[in-house]
Amino acid sequence: MSTNKPAIPNTTVTRNVNDLDQKTGNIYESLVIISKRANQISNNMKEELHGKLAEFASSNDNLEEIFENREQIEISKHYERLPKPSLIAIDEFLNDKIYYRNPAKEQQ
Repeated sequence: MSTNKPAIPNTTVTRNVNDLDQKTGNIYESLVIISKRANQISNNMKEELHGKLAEFASSNDNLEEIFENREQIEISKHYERLPKPSLIAIDEFLNDKIYYRNPAKEQQ
């Protein structure tokens, strides 16, 4: 399940606030953009995880099967090791990979 994506840290990274507000001129606008993108990423990851886990769902609720299904455990562990959606969104924002617009600014 390896991908050729650039390395995004899995831990907390100290950021310079000035880096975040350079693109929009407003730190709060930048944070709204980042948070909306993080929600999109989170929802996509959640749907993908549920889709993969649904393949292993069974109509029998056998206690032994619940604890012994290694494939489900490995899939869950893989998703736990992925970078958090907020870290991915910040990386995309800083590297100009997010398209955004502010309709209020366009009307002026």
